[in-house]
Amino acid sequence: MKVDGVLFDKDGTLFDFRATWDVWVADVIETLSGGDAALAGAIAGAARYDLEAQRFDPESPIIAGTNREAAEVLCSVLPGHDVDEVEQYLMRTAARAPLAPAVPLAPFLSGLTGRGLRLGVMTNDTEFGAHAHLESAGVAAHFEFIAGFDSGHGAKPEPGPLLAFAAATGLRPGRVVMVGDSPHDLIAGRAAGMQTVGVLTGPAGHEDLTPWADTVLPDIGHLSAWVEV
Repeated sequence: MKVDGVLFDKDGTLFDFRATWDVWVADVIETLSGGDAALAGAIAGAARYDLEAQRFDPESPIIAGTNREAAEVLCSVLPGHDVDEVEQYLMRTAARAPLAPAVPLAPFLSGLTGRGLRLGVMTNDTEFGAHAHLESAGVAAHFEFIAGFDSGHGAKPEPGPLLAFAAATGLRPGRVVMVGDSPHDLIAGRAAGMQTVGVLTGPAGHEDLTPWADTVLPDIGHLSAWVEV
C-alpha cells in the first residue's frame, strides 16, 4: 500500500455536506432571525446561503471555517448578540445535526483498519462536535485520533493538526494521506508533507480540488482501491 495512515476531514468527507449542513443551517437562520424575514435574509447573505434553494454558496466563509469564525460572520448582522453565545449555540446545535454518511461508514472503516491502516479525523468543527457525530454514527472507535480546531493543534489550512496525527500514531507524514472535500484540507495536507485525496461529497468541484490533490475521487468509498495501487 502507498500509505500507512489516513486522516479524514469530517463534514463533506465522512458525511455528505449538502444533505447534512444545508439542512442544519436553514434551522439556525430561522431560530436566530426569530421569524423576521428581513433579518433572515441578512443572516443568509452574510453566510452566503441561498434561502430559496436551501444551499450554501461554495464560497461561503462558514463552510471551511471554525465555529468561532462562523459565529463572527453571523454576529456581523445580529446586533446585540454575543459572539461567545452564538458560538456555543452553533456547537450545541451542530452536534445534533442530521447526519448523512457519504458511504456506509462502519464496513468501509473496518476494511481500512483490517489492512492495518491507522485512522484519524481532523475537522474545523469543535472536538465536541466531532466526537458527537462519530459516536452518533457508531464509528468513533475506528479512529485513534479525533481533533477539532479547539483541540490545541490549530486549524486547517495550517499543517499543525495534521502533524499532530502523525506524531500521535508514530507515522511519517509522507506515508499519511489527508482526505478532504475542500482546498483547506488539501492545502494543509501539502503543507504537512502528506499525500492528498479530494472527494466530491462537499460543495467544492473537481476543478477546485485538482490543484492541491494527488487524485480526486467521487467519495471516500473509492479510497480503498486507491491506497492499493
